Amino acid sequence: MARTHIIGTGSYAPAQVLTNQDLERLVDTSDAWIRERTGIQERRQAAPDEATSDLAVQASRHALEMAGVAPGDLDLIVVGTVTADMPMPSCAALVQAKLGAKRAFAFDVSAACAGGLYALSVADQFVRTGQVKRALVVGADLLTRAVDWTDRNTCVLFGDGAGALVLGAEPDAEDDAMAPRGILSTHLRTDGELANLLCIPAGGSRTPVTADNVDANLHKLKMNGKEVFRFAVRALVESTQASLGVHGMDTTQVDHVIAHQANLRILEAVMERLEIPKEKCWLNLHKYGNTSSASLPMSLDEAQRAGRLKRGDVIAMMAIGAGMAWGSAVVRW
Repeated sequence: MARTHIIGTGSYAPAQVLTNQDLERLVDTSDAWIRERTGIQERRQAAPDEATSDLAVQASRHALEMAGVAPGDLDLIVVGTVTADMPMPSCAALVQAKLGAKRAFAFDVSAACAGGLYALSVADQFVRTGQVKRALVVGADLLTRAVDWTDRNTCVLFGDGAGALVLGAEPDAEDDAMAPRGILSTHLRTDGELANLLCIPAGGSRTPVTADNVDANLHKLKMNGKEVFRFAVRALVESTQASLGVHGMDTTQVDHVIAHQANLRILEAVMERLEIPKEKCWLNLHKYGNTSSASLPMSLDEAQRAGRLKRGDVIAMMAIGAGMAWGSAVVRW
């Protein structure tokens, strides 16, 4: 059976920079408070005429260029997002049209900040089983459109961005027989009983958007930060250990960690518990903040373009988002 390889990566961040100093003028916060508690210094904010699909297309074009794949050769497009351009159709359908990838079937995956990893896992199954040869995976979100700008506990965290991966089916070469390369496995988990920890209460069928709901900011993101932090650390550690264990590996064999960039304290706590040197974890949240579904593929693209990833390197991926939804993956580059 052919194994799924990541053959191209791409990312895109809007031009507008929103600094901690800018936020000091919006809410009762400070640069020092934000840096100490999150590690974030600035984030990007989409222009008024930019939608999620626009960011996704830009990242996709970069990934397709690296892979040497034309849009018309794609068989599948999966977009992880919770901020699609509109409730329907899917963001993926709009991306397909803008790219001109007419042969590809396309759909969205909703797992909030774990959306990039979930989309990767779904596409991997299609490639691994031979149903598609070339797949485009995108994580893209504009959470600056979904935050309450009067809530300093959440509005300082999020930024806009998109990341993309092109997947291809490649048979294992003879020289890799003892150490097969590509996506070795993905591992996803969900606990819906924790849905209230991180959610947008209004805007769905349970609580449609009304003038009263808008006045109460119920269409904006709500988060129990303390509980999310505690759960995230435990879940990411356990998930990563389990996924490595499937392949008889331990954390000493990990060369790189590509993780959802939610909060520097979370990442430091996870790395400490896994006993992986923090230098192995690619960090960019100081520049972009939490870009939700985009975070993981953006981080992978930056690490790749910086020349950090070498043939045969073991990469541990991890992400967690609303749901609560979380997971991990093991990739040999």
